[in-house]
Amino acid sequence: MLSRKGLIPEDYLLTRLAEDVLQPKFKTKLRKARFVAKNGTCNVAHTNIREQGRFLQDVFTTLVDLKWLHTLLIFTMSFLCSWLLFGMIWWLIAFAHGDLDQKGDDFVPCVTDIHSFSSAFLFSIEVQVTIGFGGRMITEECVSAIVILIIQNIVGLVINAIMLGCIFMKTAQANRRAETLIFSKHAVITVRNNKLCFMFRLGDLRKSMIISATVHVQVVRKTVTSEGEIVPLDQIDIQMDNPVGTNSIFLVSPLIISHVIDKNSPLYDLSAADLQHEDIEVIVVLEGVVETTGITTQARTSYLSEEILWGHRFVPTVSEEDGMYAVDYSKFGNTVKVATPSCSARALDDAGGLESFRAQEGSSGGASVRRRIKHQNTKEL
Repeated sequence: MLSRKGLIPEDYLLTRLAEDVLQPKFKTKLRKARFVAKNGTCNVAHTNIREQGRFLQDVFTTLVDLKWLHTLLIFTMSFLCSWLLFGMIWWLIAFAHGDLDQKGDDFVPCVTDIHSFSSAFLFSIEVQVTIGFGGRMITEECVSAIVILIIQNIVGLVINAIMLGCIFMKTAQANRRAETLIFSKHAVITVRNNKLCFMFRLGDLRKSMIISATVHVQVVRKTVTSEGEIVPLDQIDIQMDNPVGTNSIFLVSPLIISHVIDKNSPLYDLSAADLQHEDIEVIVVLEGVVETTGITTQARTSYLSEEILWGHRFVPTVSEEDGMYAVDYSKFGNTVKVATPSCSARALDDAGGLESFRAQEGSSGGASVRRRIKHQNTKEL
């Protein structure tokens, strides 16, 4: 945590960081629950699941999905229970064969030096973890003891394989890599290349790259079909503006991901005023393969309508210093206000584009000024 506080400014948020970090103060309004939190967790509760046995059919995934405390508890109890179970079996074998009674020197026990349940329990531990202190050992006297020895060894190997594999998968989960994949706190809507665009910034704090990184963006909103069906969480894909023609990105430095708001965009009819009252959520999903491990990772975040700044633009973070490109992460989430039409992209297209809209706006603005001046002169007369 000390390294995070030293490296990460307050202008952006780690994808897996808790939501108790400093957040901008918005005017809250009555709205639906957030679908994806800023740290990437999905705000969905699964209730009334009647077929709970399906989780037991995939025991390994269930164990990996458990919390660390529960995993360690199951890890410890699985070994203790197996030791106690086979300790009881070894004690029963010794009791049935008479090994617990004091016999003569010519008596051959099934297991040497077993005099009580404690010694049988210790022998069970020695067999399963292959310690072998040398005081207790199995003999050729009992075939049942040989069979139990084989069974306990197999059971011990299975428990070791499952539990150690589970702990390894929990420590090597791909979402740990997503800790260093960052998104800007805010998204912006502004003009780029004479087109109204929705933009956000993402970056990677590590030098090891994310291979074949792709970005998927969806708008989640409540919609009503033509038949009157209400879809509470309608997920609408929006296309990112990438000159390569795909969503693949080269994430070696912070990138500004842009979406052109055209007639195929769900944001086409939104103006600056409509955005403040519209109940939408833009979900961003970054996927890629970790270069060092080859494991696929995914980082997520979302932007509510009040977290989208209209008429802002991200400031540059990359500069050239001493023949190298330097990234200033203190400017990662900084934005500046720029001149942006407050109307929707549809209104811009209806006006003939940005240049025509500005010309019409300028002429209408000049006419209104002349009308105000004429009105003032009339009042003075």
